[in-house]
Amino acid sequence: MEQGHRQVGARCGQHSLLLRQDLDGALCQGGGGRVIAKAAPWKKDRVSELAEILSGDGIVGIVDISGVPAGNMLDMRSSLRDQMTMTVAKKTLIKLAWEQAGRSEVELEQLFEGAAQPCVVHSESLNAFELFAELEKTRQGRVAKEGELAPVDIVVEKGPTEFGPGPIVGEFNAVGIPAKIDRGKVAIQRTVTVVNEGEAITGDLGIMLAKLGITPIEIGLILTGAIEGGFVFPASSLKLDFEGFRNDVMTATSGAFNLACNTRWFSTATVPALLSKASSEAMAVAIEAGVVNDETASMLVARASARALAIAGQLDSSALEGADAAASDAADLDAGAEAPPEEEEEEEE
Repeated sequence: MEQGHRQVGARCGQHSLLLRQDLDGALCQGGGGRVIAKAAPWKKDRVSELAEILSGDGIVGIVDISGVPAGNMLDMRSSLRDQMTMTVAKKTLIKLAWEQAGRSEVELEQLFEGAAQPCVVHSESLNAFELFAELEKTRQGRVAKEGELAPVDIVVEKGPTEFGPGPIVGEFNAVGIPAKIDRGKVAIQRTVTVVNEGEAITGDLGIMLAKLGITPIEIGLILTGAIEGGFVFPASSLKLDFEGFRNDVMTATSGAFNLACNTRWFSTATVPALLSKASSEAMAVAIEAGVVNDETASMLVARASARALAIAGQLDSSALEGADAAASDAADLDAGAEAPPEEEEEEEE
């Protein structure tokens, strides 16, 4: 059949006919040797539906849904229904719709990279980065099946399990997971890498990993790329470190504020800080200059007291006693200076 199709394509000399063979299914021979493609109605409807979506406003992306079980797919689509539409179709149908919408085939080929089973997503409420973030939330693990390749090193950690004594101990050991009975429970004796990245997972190992709650095969709606405003965004350019980005913005904002304050750039954001800084500097100058007013008096007294205590702390006891004696003598002299006038008055009497 395939060879016959190639012969028909060579005879007609039209590449588009070959493309539509995949769309329409079987070919039929018309009168006069004409070859007419017999279209499947549902395929035409799907192409028209896709072309209408691709011709509208908003963002368009391609998602790889390979490996996603039907049940999981329904749940994912249900959770995203309010934010985007998802249309599953073969690559051939998507190409035809893309062509009808007047979009660049080169852009489509870029979006198809990495999409084994493509699905068209469309949203008028999200931008490319928001679309990527929402689709990333659908990532989840599932049980490994016979022959599937490990996406990363699969490690079983040391520690107790929820299983009681029984044949399961031997089942764990049979697949390379060292287990024993410890305090009435099955425990993993040591941390072990049971499968290295890229190696095939056996069926028995997948079952035992599932019993431990290890689901190594990641599934989800994986965005391979999106087109917004005429620009193609590969998925790699849409993955942002939001926490790091937030920290960078905070650091930049703080640096800009400090620079504005240091250069005395007046704005609604910097005026309160600049006034506070000016007030503090004016107070410091007044204290150093010994300017006494209602605001500085208490600070000057406190500073004088602190300095006096500091000096007193550096003197020995004899010096302090001498200071006390000098103070006492000074007091006696003051008293004696006031006494003579009283004696003279007595002599006169």
